Amino acid sequence: MGRPSKALTFAQAEAVLKAAEGTSMHAYIVVALLTGARTEELRALTWDHVFLKGQPGADPPQLPHIAVWRSVRRGGDTKTRKSRRTLALPARCVEVLWQQFEDQGWDRLAAGDKWEEHGLVFSSAVGKPLDATNVRRAFRQALKDAEAINADDWTPRELRHSFVSLLSDRGVPLEEISRLVGHSGTAVTEEVYRKQIRPVIQTGAVVMDGIFKRGTER
Repeated sequence: MGRPSKALTFAQAEAVLKAAEGTSMHAYIVVALLTGARTEELRALTWDHVFLKGQPGADPPQLPHIAVWRSVRRGGDTKTRKSRRTLALPARCVEVLWQQFEDQGWDRLAAGDKWEEHGLVFSSAVGKPLDATNVRRAFRQALKDAEAINADDWTPRELRHSFVSLLSDRGVPLEEISRLVGHSGTAVTEEVYRKQIRPVIQTGAVVMDGIFKRGTER
């Protein structure tokens, strides 16, 4: 069994995003951290499941989004049925994905006959699928200059843990976090991310203390 996962603080996350700029992993890191998609889902993400312009003419209008419907698991399915989800993209993700599309075009041109077209958003310099080792190596290389971060202490999957932690710190309800990360229910989210989830169960006591304290001050 591997070591327990941890999460980046907001300051650490900002340092990671800054360090990743200009690297081959920039778009991957931004999308992983800001959407909470699993690394196995991002490695399987194809451009036909990316909608950077959204659908403004739809009723209701749809924001830019990605359809997380596949993974690199056997058969290409996501981890569970609930893992199939469509996620609106933060503006920062839209920006880096447009840049990724442009950069990949240049890679395709440079590779010439060596290019392998798989339609992947995140691929090698010649279009080939990335494996977990490729991603981990490139991830740590991208983080080597991040302030107050030891790149060897972090793995790509901890971007997802950080997504959960950052949302929880901002008071996002567990039910909503569970939907965003594609879990079948909140019990799974609590079990997997128990160290990242803010102990919101305490809020009831805090509120009641306030209510009844005021009620006795007469």
